Amino acid sequence: MANLVREVRAVIPENALEIAQCTDPGVVRSHNEDAIFADSRLGLAILADGMGGYNAGEVASGMAITRLAEDLERLIASSSLKDHALGCDVATVERHIVNEVGAANFAIFHASESTPRYAGMGTTLVLAWFYDNRMSVAHIGDSRLYRLRGDDLQLLTRDHSLLQEQIDSGMISPEQARYSDHKNLVTRALGVDPMVDVEVHDFDVVAGDIVLLCSDGLNDMVEDEEIALALRTLRGNLQLAANHLVQMANDNGGRDNVSVILVKVLADFSAPRGWWQRLQQLLK
Repeated sequence: MANLVREVRAVIPENALEIAQCTDPGVVRSHNEDAIFADSRLGLAILADGMGGYNAGEVASGMAITRLAEDLERLIASSSLKDHALGCDVATVERHIVNEVGAANFAIFHASESTPRYAGMGTTLVLAWFYDNRMSVAHIGDSRLYRLRGDDLQLLTRDHSLLQEQIDSGMISPEQARYSDHKNLVTRALGVDPMVDVEVHDFDVVAGDIVLLCSDGLNDMVEDEEIALALRTLRGNLQLAANHLVQMANDNGGRDNVSVILVKVLADFSAPRGWWQRLQQLLK
């Protein structure tokens, strides 16, 4: 699916975040059921990997991205949240995410129930909302978010999948999981039920961090060590890094659609704290 692009009002300082993105149907699939959205001015990155019958996965992921991008843009640009952005707190941001993801979930579920050809459709979701030198991360399913800090790549999400449950219970080892036949069986998805349990966590970010959002078409084809090496080597050219990660997945077989969003933190974007700074910000 094509990237969703619109003109939006900046709420993150210019040159604080750099974003690169790339999506591809892969070598085997005939069409792309992934959908992505990212905007450095809003501090938003969203990725969805659709599932379902013919074209239904593409519909589900497209609905998720469109609905969340529009609703969160409206929310962030609202006067109440702009004022709040001068001193964001984690609980408020997480509450907004849960509410908006819940609304998107119900919209997809309703479309699935009311249109026979879309029956059973759903999508994974991973979302990052950057604010006040932090990011709130929401995810459902097995799309992932990693953070490269220095030379250390850390997976910050935990898959909602049968495979992850088997690892957690000790039934199989992480090494055995690499060769499992159950890699694509998710235990949680957006739009499958009237309500969904979205997992949300908050993390700090610092200048130099690179955040990677990806569909499982990347991490099923490319080992974490190879992803880390590519990011460390190409961190100076973010778009080249994004393109290279997708190409690596395709070179290794490209059995699924593959999408990546890279967000590099370039500078501080903390909220002003003193009353004078708050007044200056309001007068801009």
